[in-house]
Amino acid sequence: MRVVLAPMEGVLDYRMRDLLTQVGSYDLCVTEFIRVIDQVLPDRVFYRYCPELIDASAYGSCTKAGTPVRVQLLGQSPEYMAENAAKVIELGSNGIDINFGCPSKTVNKSRGGAILLKDPENLYQIVKAVKAAVPNDTIVSAKIRLGYEDKSLAIENAQAVEAAGANELTVHARTKVEGYKPPAHWHWIAKINNEISIPVIANGEVWNLADAITCREVSGCNDIMVGRGALTIPNLGQVIKQESDVMPWLQVQALLSAYTEFETDGDKSKYYCNRIKQWLKYLKGYYQQADLLFDEVRRLKTAEAIRALL
Repeated sequence: MRVVLAPMEGVLDYRMRDLLTQVGSYDLCVTEFIRVIDQVLPDRVFYRYCPELIDASAYGSCTKAGTPVRVQLLGQSPEYMAENAAKVIELGSNGIDINFGCPSKTVNKSRGGAILLKDPENLYQIVKAVKAAVPNDTIVSAKIRLGYEDKSLAIENAQAVEAAGANELTVHARTKVEGYKPPAHWHWIAKINNEISIPVIANGEVWNLADAITCREVSGCNDIMVGRGALTIPNLGQVIKQESDVMPWLQVQALLSAYTEFETDGDKSKYYCNRIKQWLKYLKGYYQQADLLFDEVRRLKTAEAIRALL
């Protein structure tokens, strides 16, 4: 059984990957998506989203805890997706993940992410081009939703991804229109799982051990991807895999302080205040202490003030 740490744009960046993989026993991380349009991106773009690549030759593109990191690409052009995938592998990524699930209106307007779920043939051509551009032993995975407006193409999209040569498929168990509203339709992942032979990773509404057990039973998947749940319970991977106790609040406080030092070391991060408040909102889902802390932090406007409080 694997527990994969999901990509979450603007949230699960390399700092958060570093922290969570040290406490969560995660088996793989996927980066925030890197947008591909009509050119091969320069190295610095890949290094910005995935600093783990900088030392890939020595450490194998892993977090400090040794968790492999896979770069995710998002785009609609098979040609440029393939060329950028080849470059990412040369830089040392642990495979390529292709984003066919992003529900962002901005991304979808420019023919990226979940909008491609309307066109199984385009999915096929993108995955096929990427697979052909990288060495044979490279893992090429894709992430899809159950569809755009409805689920009528769910199985066909999954079959297109498999037929194109993908090695793995992650399924977020909702359509684009359903967004992140409960419930996650795990039984639809089971339908997909029954129709393709490559490994399927279940994603959506796994917040705790009970959810993970039910998700695996209903979906028939061995592996699970967690995102928001990992921000709510930082050691969720360990809880799911080893049935460990949930991390106590004192350890969470230490993580918050470590994250603060990450984000404000050297040049002050202009995103820090919003990000720490965002993380506390997730932590409120399990920890009562986070609710109280959030009430204090939300009034503060500088990193220095928040650091002092923590």
